[in-house]
Amino acid sequence: MAIIDFGGVKEEVIMRSEFSMEKARKALKDETIAVIGYGVQGPGQSLNMKDNGFKVIIGQSKAFKADWDRAVKDGWKPGKDLFEIEEAAQKGTIIEMLVSDAAQKLIWPTIKKQMTKGKALYFSHGFSIVYKDQTGIIPPKDVDVIMVAPKGSGTSLRRNFLSGAGINSSFAIFQDATGRAKERCLALGIAIGSGYLFPTTFENEVFSDLVGERGVLMGALAGIMEAQYDTLRSHGHSPSEAFNETVEELTESLIKLVAENGMDWMYANCSATAQRGALDWKPKFKIAVMPLFKELYERVANGTETRRVIESVGGADYKEVLGKELAEIHNSEMWRAGKATRDLRPKESEKKGAKTAKGVGGRESN
Repeated sequence: MAIIDFGGVKEEVIMRSEFSMEKARKALKDETIAVIGYGVQGPGQSLNMKDNGFKVIIGQSKAFKADWDRAVKDGWKPGKDLFEIEEAAQKGTIIEMLVSDAAQKLIWPTIKKQMTKGKALYFSHGFSIVYKDQTGIIPPKDVDVIMVAPKGSGTSLRRNFLSGAGINSSFAIFQDATGRAKERCLALGIAIGSGYLFPTTFENEVFSDLVGERGVLMGALAGIMEAQYDTLRSHGHSPSEAFNETVEELTESLIKLVAENGMDWMYANCSATAQRGALDWKPKFKIAVMPLFKELYERVANGTETRRVIESVGGADYKEVLGKELAEIHNSEMWRAGKATRDLRPKESEKKGAKTAKGVGGRESN
């Protein structure tokens, strides 16, 4: 493992140079990896492994026609490497549970029957194991239980893989029945296209993941955007101006500077007016939202958020209800303004040959 200094705290990470693709192939040469579920993470992980030369099969219920058809469209062949869930689990030596968290509870009795001695049960989220009292998922003692959790969507995992990049992933060993659990886990992490792997536990992964999704990554971000947009609109600013100052400038400019070299570097590359205002208001926002994050972490840790997920996502009409909620966002003025803004961006063909000048724009320093 490489020792990396993360903000003064040293951590061990696994680099591709340490655990090569060749080493991963050797570790899994006799394994059949059964990816259960072709929804969010399934396509990206399975296609990456297939392209990397691993033996992969898909387990997907035909009842979910859209996912089954997507698998067929992606080149998986029924009866050859695309099967119903139970048959795939029976054929696999490593079972990747990549259906939704709520669905894992429903299909576990089927999967459990196929978890014979020496197999490995793989997750990309600690949900089902950590909250076993609610999910009922308790693996047999004679199988490995491992996790590789990419820090991004399945779409991003696939897109980065095709571009030659990778998404960082955490990994964890919950149960080592064969003595090979860690080797299997790291090999799978490399196989799916991880940039690097860092160790965690099932509990730490699910706690941080649930907080992150409800917080900065999705829930808080969307809520703060709506609050700023509505404030600007209520004071007479146009939808275009409100959206550009709230979303477009963040996603198309500033967040990319953060990704390159960090928040301080982004601040340093903005105007003095922007720097002063951001530095003055950052602590105010932190004070305002800290109580929410404390409440959120407590609800994650005590299982309240898990119960909410299982109760709502497990319903037969969940997708219909979700569709209505997402439609409210899609049809809101803010995101209709967003669509109009995106439509005005230069197309790729128009970008070719165009010169870009760093440091030009409303927030970047001249």
